[in-house]
Amino acid sequence: MSTRTAQGNPLLEIAVTILVPAVVLMQLSSAERLGPAGALMLALAFPLFWGVREGLRRRKVSGIAVLGVVSTLLTGGIGLLKVDPFWLAVKEAAVPLLIGLAVLGSNWTRWPLIRIFVFNPALFDVERIERALAERGTTVTFELRLRTGTLLLAGTFFFSAVMNWVLARWIVTSPAGTEAFNAELGRLTLVSYPAIALPSMVMMIGLMFWLARGARQLTGLELGQMMRGQD
Repeated sequence: MSTRTAQGNPLLEIAVTILVPAVVLMQLSSAERLGPAGALMLALAFPLFWGVREGLRRRKVSGIAVLGVVSTLLTGGIGLLKVDPFWLAVKEAAVPLLIGLAVLGSNWTRWPLIRIFVFNPALFDVERIERALAERGTTVTFELRLRTGTLLLAGTFFFSAVMNWVLARWIVTSPAGTEAFNAELGRLTLVSYPAIALPSMVMMIGLMFWLARGARQLTGLELGQMMRGQD
């Protein structure tokens, strides 16, 4: 199975979950078109549909996916119930904050969550790496590196939480349930990707290569030998 098939089309995901909802919010919220409530429900239907679709396609429900769906529903509730925009900022920051706290807390358990987000069988040939570590007697050293990596991983989510809070408070200032609120929510959706998602992605990739470099030094395996699907 190719990487594209396994992971889906990232450009399509960006279009469905970011670009289309933003356009709907900014262009269809006037009273002459769908109105604020109608445009908001239509815009949120796209990421909600995508999240449910991905869960059904993978036949697996993840905690992150559930949080995404809940976050989308909360955004709809804030807009439809005309709650103070302050709570939108709270909601935007709360999701990555909760994930970050869970990652941080897992560092003191037997199974740090870096094994799910980064050092997992979808990316790395975990069994091969663990065999090589055992043969060289470097398993404990690598486990310590995983613990450090877990702290760094938690930091990426805390960065996202702070940026989500700052952007939401800066961009969304109009009362919920208005055309202006929808337009600002659309701009927030667009700005969040380059300001938060891309930097977080770069951090995650950097963390992955940092972990791979450590594994290479401790196992003697080349990068291609450690990555899933490579020789």
